[in-house]
Amino acid sequence: MASDLNWELYRTFLAVLTEGSLSGAARALGITQPTVGRHIAQLEAAFGQTLFTRSQTGLLPTEAAAALRGFAQTMRTTAAALERAAASQGAALAGVVRISASEVVAVEVLPPILASLRRSAPGLVIELVATNRVQDLLQREVDIAVRMTEPQQDMLIARRVGAIEVGLHARDDYLLAHGTPKTTAALAQHALIGFDRVTPFVRGATKKWPLWRREAFALRADSDLAQLAMIRAGCGIGACQVAIARRDARLVRVLPELRVIDLQTWVTMHEDLRSNPRCKAVFDALVRGLAAYVEGAAG
Repeated sequence: MASDLNWELYRTFLAVLTEGSLSGAARALGITQPTVGRHIAQLEAAFGQTLFTRSQTGLLPTEAAAALRGFAQTMRTTAAALERAAASQGAALAGVVRISASEVVAVEVLPPILASLRRSAPGLVIELVATNRVQDLLQREVDIAVRMTEPQQDMLIARRVGAIEVGLHARDDYLLAHGTPKTTAALAQHALIGFDRVTPFVRGATKKWPLWRREAFALRADSDLAQLAMIRAGCGIGACQVAIARRDARLVRVLPELRVIDLQTWVTMHEDLRSNPRCKAVFDALVRGLAAYVEGAAG
C-alpha cells in the first residue's frame, strides 16, 4: 500500500461519507466532482478495497469504508488542532480557541460572555460548537468544553462553576387556557414537552423523577432548543433553565417547589493548554461568566 497518501484524500473521503455522493462532497469542499472521484479512486487503489457502492439513494460505504471512518475523523480533528495551534503562536491574546457547550448553553448563555471577552481581547477567534454530544478533549476535538458532568480523565483541568437549576415552565396564555397544575399528578392532564430518544443523561435524570418519561409527552424533540422554542410558543409545559425563563415575562414557573434537575456545570480543558495564553484567557472568562450566571439564577 502506498505510504504517501496525503490528508486531502481522507478529507474527501469523509466528505463523501457525510454527503453520500460525489457531487455533494464536491460542493461541501469547494472542489470539482472529478477531483472527488480521483481522490476516492486513489484511496481505493492504495487500499485494494472498494470504499463505496452505488445505489438509488447515492453512494453507500462498504465495510472497509466504515472501518476507516474513525481513523479519518481522528486525522481531521488532529489537523484542525494543528491549524489552531499554528495560527495562535506567541504570547498575545490572539488566535483560535474552539469551545463546545450544550445547545442551550451555547445559544442562550455563552454569547454575552464571549462578547465581553472579545471586547477585551479582539484578537481572539472563537469557534463555538453547540452540541449535546461530549466532545473529546484528549483528542483535541475542541480546546475547552462546558460540561454538565464531572470530567473523569486525569489529563483534564476542570473547574466547577455551580449548579444550574432547571424547573417546569409554560407560557402564561397556555396556563390561562388549561389551568395551572397544583400537583405533579395533575401534570398528566397537560401537554408536556420532552425528549424523544432516551440517552444515558436522560435515563439518569428520569430515575430521579419517573413521571418525566417519553410516553407522557405530547410534544417530543431531542433538540433542547426545539423544546425551549415550543415552551416559548405556548405549546405546553416543559423543562427550562430557571435563569433563562426569568428573561421572558410571559414564562411562568409551574410547581416552583419542584426541581426537575440541577445541572452540575464544569469548564474543562486539556492540561497541556494550561500555559497557552489564549486558552487560559478563554477558560478563565468562561469560569467567571458561568459562575455569575449561576449565582444570578440562585439570587
